[in-house]
Amino acid sequence: MKKASKVIVTCAVTGSVHTPSMSPHLPVTPDEIVEQAVAAAEAGAAILHLHARDPKDGRPTGDPEVFGQFLARIKQQTDAVINITTGGSNGMSVEERIAAGKRFSPEVTSLNMGTMNFDYAGAGDRVTEWKHAWEVEHVATSGDRIAFNTPSVIEQIIRELGDGHGVRFEFECYDVGHLYMLAHMADRGLVKPPFFIQGVFGVLGGIGPHPSNLTHMVSIADQLFGEDYYLSVLGAGKHQMSICAVSLALGGNVRVGLEDSLYLGKGQLARSNAEQVAKVRRIAEELSFEIATPDEAREILKLKGAAAVAF
Repeated sequence: MKKASKVIVTCAVTGSVHTPSMSPHLPVTPDEIVEQAVAAAEAGAAILHLHARDPKDGRPTGDPEVFGQFLARIKQQTDAVINITTGGSNGMSVEERIAAGKRFSPEVTSLNMGTMNFDYAGAGDRVTEWKHAWEVEHVATSGDRIAFNTPSVIEQIIRELGDGHGVRFEFECYDVGHLYMLAHMADRGLVKPPFFIQGVFGVLGGIGPHPSNLTHMVSIADQLFGEDYYLSVLGAGKHQMSICAVSLALGGNVRVGLEDSLYLGKGQLARSNAEQVAKVRRIAEELSFEIATPDEAREILKLKGAAAVAF
């Protein structure tokens, strides 16, 4: 693993798993996404990982017209790196998932490195009253849907966004096999270092959140990539801050945000993404790490720069 001189904090602002009934603080409208994204950047996030929501009821959408209602406004108010999802939501077609990336040509998009089960039905256990009918099925049937990321889909995204737009990737690796898939793509010359590997821990269907799983993933990544990669880590739900702390101790980077957890502490809903960013920043700084600015993150990850995006 290559250790950056400063810690890159990514904030995943809204995602596609959590629903409006789970927290009143989850941003769903363009105005809410702008407000929370800008505040997260001001709190220390160098990268903003963004999904879109239907403004009427908060359901996930890949519609570029909805992304267009907040991307430029965030760029105007902050210099943060904007990262557009290509994961979208389970059930979206590949074309729906990459439409916004192709329209807006961001500096970074996410890229999930394998097909997998992605069951978040348990996220609805605490909900006693649902605001929208779509939420119930979306959550309850998540275990019946597949997160579809075959080698051909991964290659398509690399060619259309990487080759076509100069986009670099947040390689989301939910298990050890995903690291080997990234190595396969690298061996074929489809992607080039430095690789920004986002280890995802605690999703039902992926690797568990125990620290030994993180150190194992790092060991395998070291064998495959040497110093050609930077590690970032996210923990789902209650594991968010603890697994981030382990990543920091290992010399890695961190991702937080209401996409990954709705809580700030045990039983305490986060009132904003910025609260989570501020907390992980405090942890990093207490461990004597400095936080990377957006421009420092651009230099570390060799990004094309904000001037080269299409929004």
